[in-house]
Amino acid sequence: MAEKKDTQVKKVAIICSKANLEDVYAALVMANGAVMEGMEAKVFFTFFGLDAITKKRMNKLHTATVGNPGMRMPGGLPFPTLLGTIPGVEAGVSAMMRSQMDKLDIPPVDEFLDMITAGGGEIYACKLAMDMFKLTKEDLSDHVQDVLTVGDFYAMAGGEGSQIIFT
Repeated sequence: MAEKKDTQVKKVAIICSKANLEDVYAALVMANGAVMEGMEAKVFFTFFGLDAITKKRMNKLHTATVGNPGMRMPGGLPFPTLLGTIPGVEAGVSAMMRSQMDKLDIPPVDEFLDMITAGGGEIYACKLAMDMFKLTKEDLSDHVQDVLTVGDFYAMAGGEGSQIIFT
């Protein structure tokens, strides 16, 4: 009989490319969950996802109100995209989302990064996106371990039991 191979996930490499609350928090929750389960976790922030690790923006993220098919109004009715274009609606929806997150004791981005890195998780920024947006390492949270090329990140992401997750 052939020996059964262990296929358990041992490492996750999470790529966050968007700066809306729902995508950033998806990446943070998955990374934190991984370190809590004893897995190796690496999070790579690229393009607009860099806002989540940029000091000036990281705790001011918004909920996407335009073009978000999962967006619902109270009562579960679909959120009309046109409403999201009205001034103040995105800020109001974002405030409501933050309020719900506060009730669930979900930490702000900087505290989430504290938890992830304290558990051994690693945070990285994309060199190409940094160059495009003219950011420097000093613009980023102190949690950012390094600025990498995509190739460098993929080299770290490999190995048996590894998964790459894109949010």
